[in-house]
Amino acid sequence: MASWNQKTFKDLTNSKPLFLTIYTVVIVGVIFSSIYVFSAIYGTKSPSYTSWSLSSSLTPSYAPDGDSAYADRGLKPSRPGTEARRPDVVLKTPSTWTRPIWELPPPGAKMPPLKAFRLTKQLVKQRVKDNVIIVTFGNYAFMDFILNWVKHLTDLGVYNLLVGAMDTKLLEALYWKGIPVFDMGSHMTTTDPGWGSPAFHKMGREKVTLIDTMLPFGYELLMCDTDMVWLKNPLPYIARFPGADLLTSTDQVVPTVVDDSLEVWQHVTGAYNIGIFHWRPTDSAKKLAKEWREMLLADEKIWDQNGFNEIVHKQLGPSVDDESGLVYAFDGNLKLGFLPTSIFCSGHTFFVQAMYQQLRLEPYAVHTTFQYAGTEGKRHRLREAMVFIDEPEYYNSPGGFLSFKPSIPKHLLLDGEHSVESHFALVNYQLKQIRTALAIASLLNRTLVMPPLWCRFDRLWFPHSGTLEGSMTRQPFLCPLDHVFEVNVMLKELPEEEFGPKIDIREYSFLENPLLPNQFR
Repeated sequence: MASWNQKTFKDLTNSKPLFLTIYTVVIVGVIFSSIYVFSAIYGTKSPSYTSWSLSSSLTPSYAPDGDSAYADRGLKPSRPGTEARRPDVVLKTPSTWTRPIWELPPPGAKMPPLKAFRLTKQLVKQRVKDNVIIVTFGNYAFMDFILNWVKHLTDLGVYNLLVGAMDTKLLEALYWKGIPVFDMGSHMTTTDPGWGSPAFHKMGREKVTLIDTMLPFGYELLMCDTDMVWLKNPLPYIARFPGADLLTSTDQVVPTVVDDSLEVWQHVTGAYNIGIFHWRPTDSAKKLAKEWREMLLADEKIWDQNGFNEIVHKQLGPSVDDESGLVYAFDGNLKLGFLPTSIFCSGHTFFVQAMYQQLRLEPYAVHTTFQYAGTEGKRHRLREAMVFIDEPEYYNSPGGFLSFKPSIPKHLLLDGEHSVESHFALVNYQLKQIRTALAIASLLNRTLVMPPLWCRFDRLWFPHSGTLEGSMTRQPFLCPLDHVFEVNVMLKELPEEEFGPKIDIREYSFLENPLLPNQFR
């Protein structure tokens, strides 16, 4: 037995190099496995985003006090954890700004504190791409418009966007839907302010404050109202004009170009519309934003758009060059360009003139201006154009639907002069058919799919000769429902004892909408 032990020990001694090799390999393997496990648990995983999200490896952080969006309101950024945390220390946590858009917070997640949504340069940095950020803002009353705005951009493959929430109800709702949102600190009402109201003007001032706050961050800013829809990625178009400090939409109804060039500035007579405009963080642009904000804060009676037009017109001209279409404006250094209204459409050039169709151009955007039924009218127009994404229940009706094909005599549409008389004869003929259809829908408890309406005259809030001179409005033309009906009143909940049972309606394009489930076709 002893001799066997001696022999065994001798063999092990002779095989010591092999033993040490095996032992070393095992130890190294354990070390590398440990490193891998710890990195998988504690490391920052680079997200693999689908086509719904912005690819970014950045994580949320709390920026220094100097980056606070509303520092002048006395709101100082507070950081989680100890007060001794250095300003440049990044707090790496999952957030609504780094997750893919539309990806919901993980199960069991809690709503972060309100201060985590404060607008800072570091927050914006999470969403920026190619130094551009696209921003809209609103209160809870415009939740569906905001979701529609975001969905159209993400469907176009554009993810460098942020939404400013003017009330905490909207902020929380967007957070739980996976939308990158920040707090504007506005303490806004959650109801529709209505055009021209004090709350409406407050929203305008908040927009200007937002622009003045964000430009010093150093990013290009494409600012949009929520009542517009992106139909085509605008960023390649904007990149064609790198020399522009500011590109703005207009209320121009007469085209000055027939292609996709910028409008000829000398011929732009419509107001400069601030529903869609792109800012570069140049000294002149920052100076304009600051002066514009100070003007509005000094006089609460000034409408933000009128103030913008006034300040830009301090100097207008000469042209920057012979090719770009840009013009010197404001302080003589600001290079300004006007987005063509044929493709950055207003409510008139899109819904009435269909200018882009006549010029055979592809529209980038539509803004629901030039309409007459408030927020309900804006929503209905977008539905008519099938560019508003509703919740599934909108496409259902407990009693079913009723539609009909209107019959209009040729002479009412085409014969004779286009006059007040011929216009009303055409419209009244259609109203009689719609009245009958509404009665049948009421008796059958069905939702009426409104027919397309034809008009010979435009509807405007000032005297005109039937159509705007120089515009591309054809006669007759397919007119929006709010040209004839008070859509906002029709959609209200009115006392049944006074107005009778409510009759639900849908837009004329409802049955052609791809979102309509097949069983209803």
